[in-house]
Amino acid sequence: MVDSVLLLVDAAEGPLPQTRYVLQKAMSHNLPVVVAINKIDRSDARSAEVLDAVYELFMDLGADATQIDFPVVYTNAKTGTATLRIDEPGTDLRPLFELLIQHTPAPRYVPDHPLQLLVTNLSANDYVGRMAIGRIWNGTIKMGQKIVIVREEAEDTAGTVEPGRTVTLTGTVTSLTTAHGIERVDIDRASAGDIVAVAGIPDVTIGDTLTDPGDPRPMPRLDMDAPTLHMTFGANTSPLSGRAGRYVTSRHIRQRLEREVLGNVSIEFSPTESADTYEVRGRGELQLAILIEQMRREGYELQASRPEVILREIGGETQEPYERITVDIPPDFIGPVQAALADRKARLEQMSTDADGRVRMEYVIPVRGLIGFRGQLLTETRGTALMHQIGEGYGPWAGEVTHRTTGVIVADRPGVSNAYALFNIQERSELFVGVGADVYEGMIIGENSRPDDMDVNATKEKKLTNMRTHAHDEALRLTPPRELTLESAIEFIGVDELVEVTPKSIRLRKRVLSQHDRRRIAGREYDRAMAEREAR
Repeated sequence: MVDSVLLLVDAAEGPLPQTRYVLQKAMSHNLPVVVAINKIDRSDARSAEVLDAVYELFMDLGADATQIDFPVVYTNAKTGTATLRIDEPGTDLRPLFELLIQHTPAPRYVPDHPLQLLVTNLSANDYVGRMAIGRIWNGTIKMGQKIVIVREEAEDTAGTVEPGRTVTLTGTVTSLTTAHGIERVDIDRASAGDIVAVAGIPDVTIGDTLTDPGDPRPMPRLDMDAPTLHMTFGANTSPLSGRAGRYVTSRHIRQRLEREVLGNVSIEFSPTESADTYEVRGRGELQLAILIEQMRREGYELQASRPEVILREIGGETQEPYERITVDIPPDFIGPVQAALADRKARLEQMSTDADGRVRMEYVIPVRGLIGFRGQLLTETRGTALMHQIGEGYGPWAGEVTHRTTGVIVADRPGVSNAYALFNIQERSELFVGVGADVYEGMIIGENSRPDDMDVNATKEKKLTNMRTHAHDEALRLTPPRELTLESAIEFIGVDELVEVTPKSIRLRKRVLSQHDRRRIAGREYDRAMAEREAR
């Protein structure tokens, strides 16, 4: 996609964890690197030390003699100036642009070669559908041209595609655009070296090569990280459904997911055994939460389950996905953070101290252990922590990870919550709802202080009598309820619970609303467990 890289480093903070990741990718493709040390006007700027840290980073990544001899430019983005010497103030950005032109090679291509366009990104348009974005490596492309994709399918995460099967997709270029500044403009023709967006093949995906049907020559496919988590999205079935949302049916949810996968190749979805529920797969809890939040703001109502990891059987062994995380914290919080990560089966790989005194720790952790960790990390460090993560691949099953050790408080009847009922409940729980909230049977209204779930009457009112007591007019003092965000709700729920998401509210509920039905299911599971125990 690119011919050179501009590595931007803060003059005070130095190389960050994501700097290592993107630099490693660039060096693996032997791309020339131009280093720009920015914010040299900061009072705590340490340009010389940061440059030494950049050299150390290059050596850690195995840079050769050519790569370690990189050019350096010092910039001040606030004033729009650049200079090649730190002791000489700049007047404009001309030194930066000249350095990029000098070290960026011209596009290389083979004359009279058939079309080769490698797709590296996707976009979507309401009029032309999915658009493939990529660079033309050889040949030319024009409006109305016939194009083809020859793809060798790999088995997907659901196991629905047979591996090794060759698929040929043909189409016609119906839209051809390129970037002009920050806007996209229509063009009739593009040649080698141009980056364009092409529409014409609905099923195109990242890694495909658009080529000539008469002489198809696909390029090596790009490797993409597979989804690591899956959730279920379904139509809201609670008694309060349809009060706030505009799109409430499973058909609306399916259409929205179909539009999402047009431009977001990292999201996958498929139907489940239930007609109104879909399994959605993504590359992390945060990505799925962002999708739910986008749907919520667009007026959708849905219910979502707790994220679960996608397991694989490799060599007869169950393996799970791992992530490599870098946690940047003040030294006062090392103990609590290490204890929290140890409980989540994380393995410490590296630990260092920056020039500003902050501690940087690198861990390899199961994806299961990351569910709910962001909120805990911010709580333990009082909001001062920074965390960066990248995929680490699959590894052996790490064992059970503690999720939640407490039960929940469940409403046992519909109605409106009141102060008299909640005052008696709050002594044994932390409430999620306040006075005047609509509740229904099976709705979770708080977290129990004990491991078991407890059904309560949140609508109970004080009986009226003719007797007056000394404290009859005493005000009931309620603890403010815990405000649930979408991320905290997804992290909190258990396997038998769901998050009810509407444009105006976020509620927690049991999958089975009826108290009687939940007890009957629990009895069946107990009988099944006892039978298995006796059989062993």
